[in-house]
Amino acid sequence: MASENENNGAKHFLELIRQSRRGKFKIYIGMSAGVGKTYRMLQEAQTLLRNGVDVVVGYIETHGRKETHALLDGLPVIPRRKLFYKGKELDEMDIQAVLNLHPEIVIVDELAHTNIEGSKNEKRWQDVMDILDAGINVISAVNIQHIESLNEEVKNITGIDVSERIPDSVLQQADEVVNIDLTADELITRLKEGKIYTSDKVNTALRNFFQGEKILQLRELALKEVASQVERKIETEIPRTGNIRAERFLACISSNHETARKVIRKTARLSAYYNSKWYLLYVQTPKEDGDKIGLAAQRHLINNFKLATELGGEIIKLKNTNIAKAIWEVAEQKGITTICIGKPHLSLVNVILNTAVFNQLLNKLSAADIDIVILS
Repeated sequence: MASENENNGAKHFLELIRQSRRGKFKIYIGMSAGVGKTYRMLQEAQTLLRNGVDVVVGYIETHGRKETHALLDGLPVIPRRKLFYKGKELDEMDIQAVLNLHPEIVIVDELAHTNIEGSKNEKRWQDVMDILDAGINVISAVNIQHIESLNEEVKNITGIDVSERIPDSVLQQADEVVNIDLTADELITRLKEGKIYTSDKVNTALRNFFQGEKILQLRELALKEVASQVERKIETEIPRTGNIRAERFLACISSNHETARKVIRKTARLSAYYNSKWYLLYVQTPKEDGDKIGLAAQRHLINNFKLATELGGEIIKLKNTNIAKAIWEVAEQKGITTICIGKPHLSLVNVILNTAVFNQLLNKLSAADIDIVILS
């Protein structure tokens, strides 16, 4: 009978084989529409084609831009799949055709797109994962506002709650992330010249999304994101030396769903920056037992667990009358280096502050060299 170590060894070897067979993944990232991501992808495709590489276009959206559309000339394009939805004929990327054709490289635009109901996958990024798993290399593109953990920051900058988002883990799986950068002035000039939207939409865009200050802040987010991806790549490929303790984060949430979402996203960002593991802890007290918190709160909790999972967190659910004690026990068990909680006026912190063991918890955290971060 095989031992557990033998089984784990076999699984690890199988995973190494799968990783070696998996396609390579390149993502062009930009601060907004119109910076030239699609244009750059098609330029690269043309260069690859001239060099005898088997490259095809799986899905591209030129938005009627003449310069971009011209770059499709001569490139093999896989016809889109037609679907009827709510009485309208719509089209999607034909993922099965991509898999059947099995090119060396496929171009797939608009990574955050939500597929039409009835498609194999709900999201296009899931289609891309299937293509990569089949051993096909993918070049794709996404805007910074579509990254899940940046949702709150983007909303604060633009006032828009972006509905189509990709988990950070998708970006982390990329072998190469390239930032397509423009200054705010260059982007606004492109908009006014009609190179981004049609003339009837320009003034509205200038009054809303395409304001200098907003563009600068989104540009900063994009530059930081790509820099952190490069740093993560270096960390992964060049092993650490010396006795450096690996960072591990613990996000602690209550049933207050608005706060919980912010704590989850910010902890995920910190974890991504340090290329480290993170956990989500929810301690159910007797006050939150069973149906005492109501169906809406229960639904929000489930959605927050789902969000944390998508952002790479491991969920820990416990029942305990003493939240502070539960936090310490989990921190000790999981080797946590940083504990993240919400602002002091929020319920979770109040519960901790009101417990007799809070000072004891702080003393233990201090002795164990564990940081506690109160997130705004």
